[in-house]
Amino acid sequence: MPTTNRALSFDAVADQYDSARPGYPPALLDAVEELTARPLQGSRVFDIGAGTGIATRLLRERGARVTAVEPGPGMAARLRRSLPGVPLVRGLGDALPLAGGCADLLTYAQSWHWTDPARSVPEALRVLRPGGALALWWNVSDRDVPWVAAQDARLRARAGDGAHGAHSRDRGLTGALAPADRQVRWTRRVPLGTHLANLGSHSVFRVLGEERTAAFLASERAALREVFPDGTVEEAYVVDLSVTLTPS
Repeated sequence: MPTTNRALSFDAVADQYDSARPGYPPALLDAVEELTARPLQGSRVFDIGAGTGIATRLLRERGARVTAVEPGPGMAARLRRSLPGVPLVRGLGDALPLAGGCADLLTYAQSWHWTDPARSVPEALRVLRPGGALALWWNVSDRDVPWVAAQDARLRARAGDGAHGAHSRDRGLTGALAPADRQVRWTRRVPLGTHLANLGSHSVFRVLGEERTAAFLASERAALREVFPDGTVEEAYVVDLSVTLTPS
């Protein structure tokens, strides 16, 4: 499935995505402020590939003047319902429908890997003001945790892919645009059903098909019941953050 089509396939699970996907810890936005040397409060921020607004909401709570940019109609509709006061623009990261030099910060939460860096990097540089910043981040399930590593192995054996993190370390940013990287570890405790809904919202299952997805998630429920007999899963994440500053 082409990358753009696979990204847009999330539309079919917009409500599931919004209710089950993890958010981000406060320490992540602390790190963004540290690496950009600028407070989010009052900053003009565009959240690209905003999805249902999981990161958008946190940016707004920090006082950012945030606009969401999202191509998928289903995801955008869910964002409008949950964040009616946030401006929303329909568009792709490879062709941003934004004026040049208008942004202090562009954020790509779980979305940069759906872009073509040959197009999205020049677009980001066009939209950012001099001295602005590009922040990319992903929640990556922590494979140092034994049950996460075992689940990832089952995913790769049954589905031919993982569902636990950034799809590529190649950001397309080199030379003078080399990013500063940071990792932020955190955990959340959720009911087993929420964990399985989170898992099922990943793109690997959008491609796998309903019947095979249902079979995998049923077997996964049984496997995780042995690890978490009380039915509460402690998900462990490493947020993989890259921040690039543009020349002043």
